[in-house]
Amino acid sequence: MLSAASGALRPLLGGAAAAWRSSSWASGAASRAFSASAGNPFETDASGHILPHGGSLVDLAVRDKAKAAELVASATHKHECSERNACDVELLSCGAFSPLTGFMNKDVYESVVDTMRLPVSNLPFGLPVVMDTHQDNIKEGSRLLLTFKGQNIGLLEVESKWTPNKTKEALACYKTSALEHPGVKMVAWERGQYYLGGKLHGLEKPKREFPCASPTEVRAMLPPNTDVVVFQCRNPVHRAHYELFTRALHAPNVRPGAVCLVHPTCGPTQDDDIPGIVRFHTYEVLKDEINNPAIKWAYLPYSMHMAGPREAIQHMIMRKNYGCTHFIVGRDMAGSKSCQTGDDFYGMYDAQDTAKEHAPELGMQTVPSQDVVYTEEKGYVTANEAKADGLSVMKLSGTKFRKMLRAGDNIPEWFAFKSVVRVLREHSQAKA
Repeated sequence: MLSAASGALRPLLGGAAAAWRSSSWASGAASRAFSASAGNPFETDASGHILPHGGSLVDLAVRDKAKAAELVASATHKHECSERNACDVELLSCGAFSPLTGFMNKDVYESVVDTMRLPVSNLPFGLPVVMDTHQDNIKEGSRLLLTFKGQNIGLLEVESKWTPNKTKEALACYKTSALEHPGVKMVAWERGQYYLGGKLHGLEKPKREFPCASPTEVRAMLPPNTDVVVFQCRNPVHRAHYELFTRALHAPNVRPGAVCLVHPTCGPTQDDDIPGIVRFHTYEVLKDEINNPAIKWAYLPYSMHMAGPREAIQHMIMRKNYGCTHFIVGRDMAGSKSCQTGDDFYGMYDAQDTAKEHAPELGMQTVPSQDVVYTEEKGYVTANEAKADGLSVMKLSGTKFRKMLRAGDNIPEWFAFKSVVRVLREHSQAKA
């Protein structure tokens, strides 16, 4: 493979890895990374993979057809799920939200809102996971059949029903009650008047245009006794992203031989984001273009809350359940800006600092996202290195990139992969 300066993919590993570790990380985000201990620093299961959150992977899926039919017949009420609801049902059923065995009851919900912890176990948990409804006739003791676009996806044994204090939830989880924040808007306008909690039985897996492997399936494709660095994203992967997650494999606290799991969220996001199916197609063509055994790919049916620091914890918990040992924490991860003032709702490093604080307790490690830039002289380097060496940094804004896509202009290969550009251009032209 050629160097980054030539516009082609650079090799993941090579003779300069040790020098890169000592120089780039020392000048960049090394102060925010953790030191690895000797040997395997993670608690593992019998298969050699990191233990799930809480010690074991929950599996709520009912596979026996007769038992499933029995559960459906036992339902006293029916509820059509939203896209977000369906994501949560799937993530609960497959164990991505382990150790949860259902939607949070009122006491669990209040504990997570107030302390970011589950009661009794005191385990960290970033955000509430609740079912919501407007239906007055659902009572505690009801058996609620959860449907989604013609499928029976779950049966909820309703153990608690309450009217939440949504203002309190917004302030605690999103640090604001402003309706311009997408998470606050979701809680206030999309969620129903009541919250429901209780044990869940997983029935049919929601049908999607893209496959979402379960934690068990992802773990099976990951090598045992190996560091797994996960890259979370909700947008197409461009060259800078590729540099970011491949460089993370050389971080000081990542052992040699590590692999990277690129694990994008493909559930509903913000209104102006690229649709999940389009993003999925960009990932699939890029996976074929890269064709690197050190890069694994899977998709997460999760709906982003844009909750900043709390969302970082939520993602770490889920990715631990999927078998990941290290989490790349971006600057202003899951952040959001005020559309009135342009101010950020969270500080630039709030998510990184919160993730670092809780990583030891979660039994994981963090890899801070480095700020990489493209230069005429050396290709991709850290921003600190570019500044120190007086290099010429090349920039292309997202706005200009989208305009070039629509106009059919040539996109520089240092910015985006050809295969990804082709998919995005087809989508852009189809919308026009």
